Amino acid sequence: MFTIPNLISFIRLLLIPYFWWVLMVEDRVGLAAALIFFIGSTDWIDGYLARRLNQVSRLGTILDPVADRLMIASGLVAGLIAGVLPLWFGVLTIAREIIVSIASLVSYFQRRAIVVSSAGKVATFMIYGAMPCFYLTTVDIAPWLFGPPGWICAVLGLVIYWYASFDYVAGMVRGSATEAT
Repeated sequence: MFTIPNLISFIRLLLIPYFWWVLMVEDRVGLAAALIFFIGSTDWIDGYLARRLNQVSRLGTILDPVADRLMIASGLVAGLIAGVLPLWFGVLTIAREIIVSIASLVSYFQRRAIVVSSAGKVATFMIYGAMPCFYLTTVDIAPWLFGPPGWICAVLGLVIYWYASFDYVAGMVRGSATEAT
């Protein structure tokens, strides 16, 4: 239970309220973008360390996706409120998050194994990349540099995100749950 990967996931969770404070109270969009980037990058680190150090735990398999869901949802909702994300991106990503969260809860209560898919990992990486890019273009930090990657990551990430979601739900129907992360 007390492992390095779980500690990283817990820190990720603790940074989410700070992210809200930075964006909504202090109006520091650049720092909010950096927090999304940091929390997103530590998503990869905790999973890598869990496997590498042989510290995969039941708690970690719950904490990691919860931290992802909460950070992505927070980045989306707060970004829409602050006007730093395109509406289409926010709505399509939030809808997908709701579907996968419900499916994950159903899988959990049915005691089905939840395994992260490669498509889900790629999509999560791209969504985590798109959000800070969109945030940074609104504060005029090199919009020509961050705008195109933001749009590319958003469009491709959403296509893969939705594909992974359908694959996940189809797997649940077949009886094997693979989390779309």
